[in-house]
Amino acid sequence: MAGSQWELPPELCCRPMAFVALTGLDVVYNAVHRAIWDAFCANRRADRVPISFKVLPGDHEYPKCRTKRTSYEWYIPKGIVKTGWMNKHLNLVPALVVLFYELDWDDPQWKEKQSECATKVEIVRTSLQGRNTKVAVVLIQKKTPLPPGEDLVASERASALCSSCDLSGKSLFVLPHTDHLVGYIIRLENAFYEHAQTYYYTEIRRVKSHKEFLNKTTHQLLFVRHQFKMAFLSELKQDTQNALKYYRAAYSLVHELRAHETNMLEIKTMAGFINYKICRLCFQHNTPLDAIAQFRKHIDLCKKKIGCAELAFEHSAWMSKQFQSFGELFDEAIKLGLTAIQTQNPGFYYQQAACYSQDRKQMAQQFCQYVNSAIVGTTYPSPDPLDTQSGGLDFYGQRPWRQGHQSIDPTDPEKEKLGILALQIKERDVPHSELIIALLSNAVAQFKKYKCPRMKSHLMVQMGEEYYHAKDYTKALKLLDYVMCDYRTERWWPLLTAILTTALHCAYLMASVKDYVIYCMELLGRASTLKEEQKSRIEKNLFKVLMNDVPEAESECDQSSVGAARSLWTDRMALSGSNELMVEMQDYIPFIQCKARFQSPCFHVDQPIQLQVFLRADCPHPVSFSKLTVSLSNQEYNQWCVVESSVQDHMTLLPRKPRCYNFSFVAKTEDVGKKVEMMGIEMMLGSNSGRCVFLSWRGAGGDAASTQEALQASRSSRRWGRGNEARQELDWDSLTMQHSTMIISRVPRICVQLSHQPPALTNEMFCISLTVQSQENVVAKDVKLTAGLKPGQEAGLGHTTHVTLDGSSVSDDNAPALLTDVPLGDLEKCVYMRCVSTGPRIFLFHVAYSIDTAVEGRHIVCKCHKDETVTVETVVPFEVLVKFVSTKFEPLEQVAVDIPFLLMTDIRSSSPWPLLLSSSSLQLVTVTSNTPPLQSQLQQVVLQTGESASECFCLRCPPDTSSSNTVATGQYVISWRRKYSSADSPLIQTTVTLPHVILESVPLYIYAADLPSFGRVRESLPVRYHIENRTAQVMEVEIAVDPSDAFMFSGLKQVRLRVLPGTEQQMLYNYYPLMAGYQTLPQLNISLPRCPTSNSPALRRFLPQRIFVKPQGRQPDDASIAAA
Repeated sequence: MAGSQWELPPELCCRPMAFVALTGLDVVYNAVHRAIWDAFCANRRADRVPISFKVLPGDHEYPKCRTKRTSYEWYIPKGIVKTGWMNKHLNLVPALVVLFYELDWDDPQWKEKQSECATKVEIVRTSLQGRNTKVAVVLIQKKTPLPPGEDLVASERASALCSSCDLSGKSLFVLPHTDHLVGYIIRLENAFYEHAQTYYYTEIRRVKSHKEFLNKTTHQLLFVRHQFKMAFLSELKQDTQNALKYYRAAYSLVHELRAHETNMLEIKTMAGFINYKICRLCFQHNTPLDAIAQFRKHIDLCKKKIGCAELAFEHSAWMSKQFQSFGELFDEAIKLGLTAIQTQNPGFYYQQAACYSQDRKQMAQQFCQYVNSAIVGTTYPSPDPLDTQSGGLDFYGQRPWRQGHQSIDPTDPEKEKLGILALQIKERDVPHSELIIALLSNAVAQFKKYKCPRMKSHLMVQMGEEYYHAKDYTKALKLLDYVMCDYRTERWWPLLTAILTTALHCAYLMASVKDYVIYCMELLGRASTLKEEQKSRIEKNLFKVLMNDVPEAESECDQSSVGAARSLWTDRMALSGSNELMVEMQDYIPFIQCKARFQSPCFHVDQPIQLQVFLRADCPHPVSFSKLTVSLSNQEYNQWCVVESSVQDHMTLLPRKPRCYNFSFVAKTEDVGKKVEMMGIEMMLGSNSGRCVFLSWRGAGGDAASTQEALQASRSSRRWGRGNEARQELDWDSLTMQHSTMIISRVPRICVQLSHQPPALTNEMFCISLTVQSQENVVAKDVKLTAGLKPGQEAGLGHTTHVTLDGSSVSDDNAPALLTDVPLGDLEKCVYMRCVSTGPRIFLFHVAYSIDTAVEGRHIVCKCHKDETVTVETVVPFEVLVKFVSTKFEPLEQVAVDIPFLLMTDIRSSSPWPLLLSSSSLQLVTVTSNTPPLQSQLQQVVLQTGESASECFCLRCPPDTSSSNTVATGQYVISWRRKYSSADSPLIQTTVTLPHVILESVPLYIYAADLPSFGRVRESLPVRYHIENRTAQVMEVEIAVDPSDAFMFSGLKQVRLRVLPGTEQQMLYNYYPLMAGYQTLPQLNISLPRCPTSNSPALRRFLPQRIFVKPQGRQPDDASIAAA
């Protein structure tokens, strides 16, 4: 039987749609008809009704209807479903035939055209004789019809036309050919769809009515057939729920059939068809779990129904197709919006389909062995038992040589044997590998989509093996090489070995020298699980290739391809010019391991750089190599890292015995501060006379498995402690790679001492003394100093730190933060730092020099340097407190214009060192001094830690001061230095900005002039009060003196006077103290009638409030003297 038998028929897989035939349209020569046809078929959207249209001629011959049975009493069915039944209802027998006819209601030849239309309808009915197909007529008109009921002529003629054509009014339609053609077509489609549904409903009823004539003894096949037909017709009717119900019933009935070898294939075929329909409808109804459950049930019921043992491969082919078709349904549902998950996706079904295809291939090879070997001379049977008279089968799933046969025993045993033989011969020619690869490719795509990397790799290996069996070695190698990376990374050594073995076979049969060498190297390596004898054979083959000899054939290779492979190898070996191969070892796990390291992470420039390369061979026999080179980042050093010896023993690696090769070279002075890295290691196998293979390791060596092995070795060493110290031989796993080293400057042999007195004070010239002492054996040259703020600190520190070598004066703000390359003539130096802001600072002192030395006999000039750093904390030397008070030492919030007030300064030392205050001064801006210039009150004052020094200044705001409420006062300048600093040390000036003052105007200034500092009991105390008018108006003043218990007084107790602008009045009072001590003077109550905002306390605040009164003195007399 042909291999295409397992493909599902297209009429089963398509979506069933109602079939409507259109007649009377000339779509070739008539433009109007062509436009109508395009409106029906072109650009159909999903929202239009599901109808399949076909243009047929008016006299088209439809399939003839068979005579309807009135009884099934003696009827024996020959099969379940005929092969042409679905196609007949999809494409041959229409549910509705529509006759298009051009006829307007006002046509002058109405009678003649009416008769012609009726004739055409009759022709259609005659060709459909015996069928229930509906007939409808569409009149193509040029004018737009009037609304129903308005055009009486149209109504009459429509009724007459229906009568002459024997049509109901619902089967006559009018199609105006206007600009709105598509809209009319859509309305027509909906009407056609209703007629089609009526037709299929009638057909379902007709099929269902046959059930009462059937019995379960002889008509089991008919029960299945009728249920299937009703389900399919329901699909055509777009009633998918009932279709699913009928399909489920048909599926249950098909498994109730008595199965034997002669009908097993037919039962499985129909079961597969019905299962496909059920699963498709479940996915369509968005019930994927029902579809999966149905498919599992289907597989469980059918997987043991093998049928004829000699054709068991057919069962595997059928099972494969079941899984493939379900995977396609699943994938199609996902594209329409279904969500799949990692553990339930179409990939599993494609994979299972591939597994059954592989079983089919194995069974075909077993069952067809008789065809291939025992009867090699046997030809294909003639006549062909698989040919039929009609060219196809009458019923699905039947054998061509016994169609319609339903009994248990075959009718002709000889014909049965020939049929089986023909199927086996055809199976021999089936491209099984192509089928398997296509299924595996679909599965890989699904697993890649759902992120299942291991499943993807596993199936790609199977694809590679199938390509190998199909003798497509190039694709096989490409796939296997791709997945080997994953298996190397995940350390699946047995799987990797099996894949490498298959890849080696491919490389041999292709005569691919490079691939063959690589896979031989890896199969000899530590990851290979081959036996020693197998490794020995592979190693011999490898060295045969290196000597330009043809290797021996691999034992498991296809013998039919070995001869061609040997011929290819002979041609390859005869070619000249392609005898050098380069192999990157990092991508593989080869049989030679390499690890390299610098013996130290850094070397001084006056030391030789030591480099070690460790090699180990994992193959069964010793390996000799011709050359070993190490490539460094500075290519000038490469000449010192080459091993190329004529002594063979030195260039031989013993099995599993590590060997070390040492290299040494002297670094160049210009590379100080630079890193030297290993760029690669290269080993040459073979010789120039044969074939050379260069094994190349990037960096310091290692391969695809080295990282994981190093991790395990470190864990093992931590677990077992230092037990490995007892081993005498080199432990390969414990070797670590060091791929780079740093060349650093020579160790300086000088001593740099720093002395200073921290902390530093803000703005002072802080001195750090530097002393350099040489311990070199020869003279140091070009000694230079770099001193100052260490780079890399906060950005703001560079602007607030100034360094200089001149300590005689205070450095300005342009001085740098770091002095570079200062020639150091003397071995002692003082560096001065001025720190403008507080906080810690790190100062760097870098002393560099040159010295002549020799390394391994080579004379070099080394540049050495010694760095010393010191952290200095900068603190504020003192704090200055400033306040404004009145002449009575009362705090002032506002200062009256042209009235004296006091400025008090308080300097508190916060320095741990004694401070010498040289002088202080005021730099006034707006206010003026109320006293003549005096010498600083702080001159040469020494402050210890925590001590304070105060100073007082009498100031006055001139009357012509600006009208601004707030004015600047000026600055307070203090000159100071440390007490114990040298006499020539510069003085530091600290400037303190004085706070602004708020001014106020006083309209009436009252003060007491010439008030004595004290009074005496019972002695007259004259007090003169001055009343000054500072306004431009005449000021009326009322004054009243309050009585006091401590004083008697004489003068005006209450007075009212006028003070002219800019003038003053004086009032004299004589106070007579009555009590000693601090006494309150009689208070003056002052009021200004014309200035109600002024109050008495504000006006008398400038007057003295209290005075000290001394007791009355005694007169000396003789009695008192005598008493003394």
